Amino acid sequence: MGESIQALVERLIRENKVMFFGKSYCPHCRNAKEVLSGKKVQFKVFEIDQESNGPQVQDYLLQKTGQRTVPNIFINTQHLGGNSDLVAARNNGKLDAMLSGKSEL
Repeated sequence: MGESIQALVERLIRENKVMFFGKSYCPHCRNAKEVLSGKKVQFKVFEIDQESNGPQVQDYLLQKTGQRTVPNIFINTQHLGGNSDLVAARNNGKLDAMLSGKSEL
């Protein structure tokens, strides 16, 4: 039967330093990917619109984070938020601290 949606999402967050849930056509997702790429950090992308279980994953992320929009970004298992949260964290230095594992939200 395979793993549940909850187990899948939790495993992806746990196994990837930076886990990025987004949609392939989303301009905010494109911008956030550019920000992360600019940090030379590896990140795992789950494109909700390209996966058969995407709607269920998005529903679970809403339950988990209270955020319905994409991108939905986790760093070192901590929920960062979306594109504007990522840009703000980059600009105030919090992103570097999170990526180094030295920051708690």
